Amino acid sequence: MKFRTFAVAAAAVAMIATPALAQDKKGDKAKAAPIALPAPPAGKGQIVFFRPGGTGFAIGCSVNEKGQKVSSLGAGKYFIMVTEPGRHEFTVKSEAKDVLALEVEADETQFATCKIKMGIMVGRPDIRPSTEAEFRAAKNLKMVDADDMGPGEGALRPEQVTAALGTTAAAGTPE
Repeated sequence: MKFRTFAVAAAAVAMIATPALAQDKKGDKAKAAPIALPAPPAGKGQIVFFRPGGTGFAIGCSVNEKGQKVSSLGAGKYFIMVTEPGRHEFTVKSEAKDVLALEVEADETQFATCKIKMGIMVGRPDIRPSTEAEFRAAKNLKMVDADDMGPGEGALRPEQVTAALGTTAAAGTPE
C-alpha cells in the first residue's frame, strides 16, 4: 500500500515538474507544448520554413536563396528566417527544382512548407506557401541544428531564437 501511494505521489510530482508536457484525454500519451515563435525584429519580416514527417524522410530539403543554402530541412524540422521586406525567391532541388516566391512585409511572419514527393530516382522537393495553422498541426516539429544551416543570410540559430523570445528556455516553450 505504501509503495502504491509513493508511486502515485511521484507521478503527480513528475507532472507538475514538467509543464512542457500535457496528458491527452485518455491520460496515456504526452504532447509537446506549442512552439513559441519570436516576433520579427522591428522593420523586418520573417518566414518559418517547416517540413512535416512523411514521404522522403531520409532526403533533406535544402532551402536556398540567391544560390546560397539557408538551411536544410529534415523530416519533422523547422527554421525561422529573418529577412528584409520585399520579394524573395527560394529554391529547393534534387532531381527536380522547385521555386517559391514570397513578398515579405515588415513586422509579418509568413510560413512555407517543403514536402518530398515521389520522383523517378529520388524524391522531388515541393516548396509552397503555408499557414500558421498547418505549422501548428504538424506533429513533433523540432528546430534544425546549427550544423544544418548554410552560409545564406537570415536563418536564426537556436540560441538566437531563445534570445529573441527573451527567455533561457528552449525555442519549444509555450507562447
